Amino acid sequence: MRRIGHLWEQIVAFDNLLLAYRKARKGKRTRDEVARFGLNLERELFELQNSLRGKTYQPGAYRIFTLYERKPRQISAAPFRDRVVHHALMNRVEPLLDRRFIDDSYACRKGKGVHQAVQRYQNWAKHYAYALKLDIQRYFPSIDHAILKRQIAHHIKDPHVLWLFDRILDHSPDFPRESLVYFPGDDLFTPQERRTGIPIGNLTSQFLANLYLDGFDHFVKETLRVKAYLRYVDDMLLLSNSKQELHAWRLAIEEKLQTLRLRLHPGKANIFDIRQGVDILGYRVFPAYRLLRNDNGHRFARRLRQFAFAYCNGEMAWRDFNPSVQSWIGHARQADTLGLRRQIFAHTLFQREEG
Repeated sequence: MRRIGHLWEQIVAFDNLLLAYRKARKGKRTRDEVARFGLNLERELFELQNSLRGKTYQPGAYRIFTLYERKPRQISAAPFRDRVVHHALMNRVEPLLDRRFIDDSYACRKGKGVHQAVQRYQNWAKHYAYALKLDIQRYFPSIDHAILKRQIAHHIKDPHVLWLFDRILDHSPDFPRESLVYFPGDDLFTPQERRTGIPIGNLTSQFLANLYLDGFDHFVKETLRVKAYLRYVDDMLLLSNSKQELHAWRLAIEEKLQTLRLRLHPGKANIFDIRQGVDILGYRVFPAYRLLRNDNGHRFARRLRQFAFAYCNGEMAWRDFNPSVQSWIGHARQADTLGLRRQIFAHTLFQREEG
């Protein structure tokens, strides 16, 4: 496999930075920092270009907040200027490396996604008896910087691009450690000395999360020779007609993940009878049909009532929440949910008081 070079001038080219700006502002035009950047767009882009070429570029401070959806997640949002850099980098790097990933990695990839992953599993479910579901414990906070940098350098030889990846990683926020985790070969201080974690909110993080497990994916497909295997971020599914085979694969996977300083979630490594239905990416999937998970419907019904209340009181316009509603409908329509959708919308009234 040839390492990729001669990317830097493509990344810092003004046309690429302009394209990156347009991608970064999508859906965010009204935000203050986006509007300020756009007011002096040409100057901002030239200053950004000069700082990249001169290696004086310094990422700004992250805005950190917690998102509560089924479980709390720490989200780290980079300043708009940095998000432009992330898009400029990914515009040129991602298409070249994405083609090296296995076909059945589905997260944050063009032409892939949740619905394609669920459909792939359901096609397999018609031919296998059992499914092994695996989940990596605290995946994003556990990604090891030194290992990740070696992986990037394994694919890319352009020193300027490697410098930019280093700059982004080195300025990522620190993640709180729930406990010290030791792996074979560690001494007492190893877990404290190694820097870990990439921010969930970064465009680069979505790509790097796929890259970090790319070698692992090839191990599962080419060494373990698992025919029915897919991954969505750190959610993994393996199918077989033999429980013993799935148990053996799980042990091999645990050992392989240790080389990446990762651990399986102890409560989310289970074997299921496919005929009983398996929870996958928000759906309960059977060989012949699929349902929406109960908690998904309950959460949306609660949000819809909140939208209706705000609309009736004049606090929100239809355009403010319609994209969110349409997104959920599109997700729900991928399952047998006609009755559920009718029930939810029949019990929610959008009407403003007269006068």
